[in-house]
Amino acid sequence: MKSGNQIRAAFLAIFIACIIVHWNCSGGHEKADENNPGAELSGTISISGAFALYPITVRWAEEFMKLHPKVRIDISAGGAGKGMTDALSQMVHLGMFSRSVSDAETKQGAWYIAVTRDAVLPTINAENPLLSQILLKGMTKSDFAKIFLAETPGNWENYFDGTGSHPVSVYTRSDACGAAAMWAEFLGKNQEDLEGTGVFGDPGIADAVKADKYAIGYNNVNYAFDMTSRKKYPGIEIMPIDLNENGSIDPGESFYSCLDSVMAAIASEKYPSPPARDLFFVSKGKPTDKIVVEFLKWVLSEGQKYVGEAGYVKLSDEKIATELRKIN
Repeated sequence: MKSGNQIRAAFLAIFIACIIVHWNCSGGHEKADENNPGAELSGTISISGAFALYPITVRWAEEFMKLHPKVRIDISAGGAGKGMTDALSQMVHLGMFSRSVSDAETKQGAWYIAVTRDAVLPTINAENPLLSQILLKGMTKSDFAKIFLAETPGNWENYFDGTGSHPVSVYTRSDACGAAAMWAEFLGKNQEDLEGTGVFGDPGIADAVKADKYAIGYNNVNYAFDMTSRKKYPGIEIMPIDLNENGSIDPGESFYSCLDSVMAAIASEKYPSPPARDLFFVSKGKPTDKIVVEFLKWVLSEGQKYVGEAGYVKLSDEKIATELRKIN
């Protein structure tokens, strides 16, 4: 008959053996999944950055997660500057970025691919008392420079005929962002040179313009137009740009009535670049995580079918091929 110590020792041996068998089985299963190209994708992708890229990135994430239920994609908007900082510090897998990547950023290890295209639009309040003249005449680049680069932009009557003295209320972005960088580049300057009341984020600028009858600001396309109706958000109007500076908005310069005509103008380059620009995903070095790589490939292939309906301009086939080669 076995002693109590012998029985306890036997049970302990059986317990240890079960743990070893379970570890070998589960470990072997995980290794097989990693080495199986057909294994179901799983894991988390973290993304932060530009407001400009946020709406389409949310849509891409939703569709990708439908295809791969075990993948989770966390997205937060905070401006292009935050996207680059988070990516370089590896706080996130991908940063959403809405201006050209600088040499200084590539020297810090920034890797990037273009994924779509949009533009920054000058926005004003739809109840501006001089609106009818504004839509007929528009503003030249030099007019915009006087408003956004001067501490005292003057009155609306300085730019359009009218009675009274209604001061121009200028709003600009307070966060480091691609929209401000592109708008400033259009005027031949940097974001730091832009004057006006600083407001955080694209939604903040849109809300400020809606609330102030004498406001002027700038917004990415997605924050000026409703994606469902394809019309401008109530309270917002687009300031037409007098591109040939002849003092009137000619038919070839009049493409702000609806989202689709603006997108066509961006695609055909009737709308200037800047403030039109490519939008990017950035990371610290070339991504190696399988789910991140597969997501990027999907964005540049199947994911492109969602670009137009979301208010963005599809990259050319040649551009897409170039960007895919960066991944492969």
